Amino acid sequence: MAYAPHTSQDVATMLRRLGLSSVDELFTSIPSELRLEEGLPLPEGVSEAELRRRLGGMARRNRSTGELVCFAGAGSYEHDVPAAVSFLASRSEFATAYTPYQAEVSQGTLQAIFEYQSYICRLTGLDVSNASLYDGATALVEAVLMAVAQTRRRKILVPRALLSSWRTVLDTYLQARGLELVELPAGEDGRLDPVALDDHLDEETACLVLVQPNAFGVLEDAAAIGERVAATKALLVAVVNPITLPLVLEPAAYGASIAVGEGQPLGLPLSFGGPRLGFMAVRDALKRRMPGRLVGETVDRDGRRGFVLTLQTREQHIRREKATSNICSNQGLAATMATIHLSLLGKKGLSEVSRACLSRAHYLAERLSGIEGFELPLSGPFFHEFVLRTPVSARDFLAAMAGEDILAGVALADAVTGADERDVLVAVTELRTREEMDRYVEGARGAVAALSTEARS
Repeated sequence: MAYAPHTSQDVATMLRRLGLSSVDELFTSIPSELRLEEGLPLPEGVSEAELRRRLGGMARRNRSTGELVCFAGAGSYEHDVPAAVSFLASRSEFATAYTPYQAEVSQGTLQAIFEYQSYICRLTGLDVSNASLYDGATALVEAVLMAVAQTRRRKILVPRALLSSWRTVLDTYLQARGLELVELPAGEDGRLDPVALDDHLDEETACLVLVQPNAFGVLEDAAAIGERVAATKALLVAVVNPITLPLVLEPAAYGASIAVGEGQPLGLPLSFGGPRLGFMAVRDALKRRMPGRLVGETVDRDGRRGFVLTLQTREQHIRREKATSNICSNQGLAATMATIHLSLLGKKGLSEVSRACLSRAHYLAERLSGIEGFELPLSGPFFHEFVLRTPVSARDFLAAMAGEDILAGVALADAVTGADERDVLVAVTELRTREEMDRYVEGARGAVAALSTEARS
């Protein structure tokens, strides 16, 4: 808020109308031991101009991808976003649209959501998509809860190669539900350990969460895993990156009953980590357990095509105990941006982006692994993200590379709990040029040489 409009007289008038003598009386319902009795240790007030100068100086300490060449990923990726995406999404019809309860006055919004759902179904190969969720992590939570409700089992298998931020969200939501979460380790190739999978996958398992590609960037043998899961009648929950789907086997093809993921790569900028877009698609048999909104196509009494909200499963519409969720403010505008982005790219364009990510990542990985002291510790196949083991601390390496205006990746230990402190997770998208990748290689040589000299001195 840029300006606080309430004067002391305004506050006094409001308190008098409420029958209160002070602002503190508004908070008497909060136990006294939880209330701050003394003022915060803040500096003396300054003028607006001085405050703007100070805050501006603090903001300039941040460095954006406008200044740095970005090779960071771990769930958020810098892709090209056509200017038309933000231009069209910022139209008032989309930007200020409210929940489309009244179909007769919401056909534009409903059609946009319907088109979004259609795209997600085409990408995943599954039958039904909802109107989107808050983000990928909470979409995963909803998928796991669906699997538990559908199978009436309580054991959930989760790979270690899941982003720790996603695992934290999953733990937070499930901690009070009495569910058993079993973490499956990764093998030396970075893939899910098949022995551990066989040890824990049984008739008590509600679902296996399969991350494809996983948090190490490695592609799992999804078809073989899908067969194992199907044999126990557990559900397979696939966590996928939509950019990979033109080239990687779609979730439906390896037996996934539910596919979820983070839609940020589909036309959403990095934007300091938000907002995000969770997508979900399911097999037809699960559609009545889906949380959130679902838009369907119909015809009016004159036979004209129209769109409506259907299978509404919020507690507003059905008995509370039968509601699947209370999701209402899903990321509708973000879903609209993804829809516009996919419409602009088309099938051919999305495939070209996917191929560019794949080929450029492998080019950079090959160049980096040729530097003395660097290696690729995981032998499994990867898509556009890979683990690079450096001869120094990953955080020191990243700081040195930032000095060369290169955001060289993410320290793997910050993305996956228990990872080696030397490992960096490097992501390459279609935006990265060969010149930029060659700069990375030369920068990496220089950074390690400088750090090694510093350590010896």
